[in-house]
Amino acid sequence: MADHQEASITLPSDPVSVSSARRYVAGVLTEWGLAIDTEFADSIRLIVSELATNAVQHTFGQSPTFTVDLRLEREEQLHLGVTDSHPRWPRRLPAAVQQDNGRGMVIIRCLAKECGGRLTVTPTADGGKTVWIALPWTMPVQS
Repeated sequence: MADHQEASITLPSDPVSVSSARRYVAGVLTEWGLAIDTEFADSIRLIVSELATNAVQHTFGQSPTFTVDLRLEREEQLHLGVTDSHPRWPRRLPAAVQQDNGRGMVIIRCLAKECGGRLTVTPTADGGKTVWIALPWTMPVQS
């Protein structure tokens, strides 16, 4: 087994791409040995949905695509990143009680923390950013 496995997909910044990103990640993680009907898999699918939605909605048409990267290191840690080319980094915004949106990053941070992980944001060479979630991987990896 290699020290790490990687997978990546680039999709158009369009709302229909959110479900494509979620299906892609679920398929890759299933290949890597994650049972699809676990709470951990549900959390990852929700994290992907929220990150992809943010990449589509909050780039204001300035990022024509977004990329989802998966990296499994030494069968110990899963890194999930969503990259877009918009320069504005995610911010924690207070969400009004009646507001229908604005809670994505709160949800992502809470899910990552519940799974024993963490969230980081890194700049890209083209002025965009990648939002990374690192999670402990406890499943045996399929080769």
